[in-house]
Amino acid sequence: MAKNKVMIPEAKSSLDKFKYEVANEIGVNLKQGYNGDLTSRDAGSIGGTMVKKMIADYESRMK
Repeated sequence: MAKNKVMIPEAKSSLDKFKYEVANEIGVNLKQGYNGDLTSRDAGSIGGTMVKKMIADYESRMK
């Protein structure tokens, strides 16, 4: 059974803020609390966009 474990607790609030910023940016209505009515496509697009942005940021710092 998979367990999501926060490795760096200090980063949790920043990631949550980032998640809401990305959702707003791509037009997904993400609200505080329960989001069970969100489609898998919308949830995946939020996560995918977050990862793309984090990778782009990392790559720009490596140059």
